Amino acid sequence: MKKFNLFILTLFISNVFSQDISNKYAETITSEELKSLLYVYASDSFEGREAGTKGEILAVEFIRDFYVKNDIKPAKGTENYFQKMEITTPQRISLPDKIPDSVRTFMQNGDMEKLRNYAMVAGVRTGGEKLNSINVASIIEGSHYPNEYIVITAHLDHVGIEGEDIFNGADDDGSGTVAILEIAEAFKAAAENGEGPKRSIVFLHVTAEEKGLLGSQYYTDYDPIVSLENTVANLNIDMIGRIDPKRKNGKRNYIYLIGSDKLSTDLHNISEEVNKKYSNIELDYTYNDENDPNRFYYRSDHYNFAKNNIPIIFYFNGTHADYHRATDTPDKIQYDLLENRTRLVFYTAWELANRADRIVVDKASK
Repeated sequence: MKKFNLFILTLFISNVFSQDISNKYAETITSEELKSLLYVYASDSFEGREAGTKGEILAVEFIRDFYVKNDIKPAKGTENYFQKMEITTPQRISLPDKIPDSVRTFMQNGDMEKLRNYAMVAGVRTGGEKLNSINVASIIEGSHYPNEYIVITAHLDHVGIEGEDIFNGADDDGSGTVAILEIAEAFKAAAENGEGPKRSIVFLHVTAEEKGLLGSQYYTDYDPIVSLENTVANLNIDMIGRIDPKRKNGKRNYIYLIGSDKLSTDLHNISEEVNKKYSNIELDYTYNDENDPNRFYYRSDHYNFAKNNIPIIFYFNGTHADYHRATDTPDKIQYDLLENRTRLVFYTAWELANRADRIVVDKASK
């Protein structure tokens, strides 16, 4: 009985010690630093960060310079942090402004065949252009399982300039971009103190999300710089700095989680337990419903990992009136929420990286 009690006491002390370690580094993620980074990254000088433009070059150089300054290594297989690619934007058909009443009836009745036929004749084709574009990737190597990877993603691009309007994309996805930078800095501090992650952490900033998830698709389909088979999980951050005005209960301290239970029961349970232990944020699964008409599960970069049976979590605050508008600016970000949500991602990554066993994929799609 004494030996059993000693074991329980040792386990308790170990858990408390581990919690204290992660708290120490989570506290380096602050609203002040997030704000300072975002006011630069989502400024007019970055010209809306459209993939294939000067604005994208400015964005990737900003991200690279942050990693260089903080002595966080480029991921192997990149050119000094850059994964360069040629991508082709998908063709789209835009309907004319004035649509005949008969066609509106097709739309209302869901008669997609007649609507497609109309679009082929009267629509305007756009896209199909080739662009040179860049992902950015850095890594902190694991101390025990360096060939197992947690990949944290956010898209670095936005929609650029239209006329005199610059679409700065502070929430979409400047918030996710600076969150990754702060998370990387926290893991680096842990590594420097000999308390770094047991599994490797890849900080992957993907481009051309706004043109169809093209940067993450290039990564997973053509040039994964770390093994997809040994990628334990993908945590994707896309818009975590604002509040969804459609939420009925009016509570601020929430985040929408999408996909945590799709492929791995372990991942979902860990996500829940970590939040309860450290963050106490309301985890809202509204958009995780397979029947949700928004289909957000398929609309951000995590999906290119999920289609390869890599467990994912998509962190998302929902849309708002400034979504994809020039009014998505850094002064509208709620930095206390951005801090809380960024720390939640950090805690989840910390647990995934440091737990004894790799999470199990028990719901793999065929």
